Amino acid sequence: MENITLYIKESYNELVNKVTWPTWASLQSNTILVLVASLIFALIVFVMDLISKQTLNLIYPNM
Repeated sequence: MENITLYIKESYNELVNKVTWPTWASLQSNTILVLVASLIFALIVFVMDLISKQTLNLIYPNM
């Protein structure tokens, strides 16, 4: 039981005193960056899917 209590105390101390939390502005800009990168990646995958579908339709018509 003593080990669990020590673990909780040390975890709390680390979260409060040692972790550097991002600012609200930094958090917003990073979130927008991730959303834009995800959309770009999704569009690239979509285009690759369309190209492969058209290629397979040329090779295997009427399927």
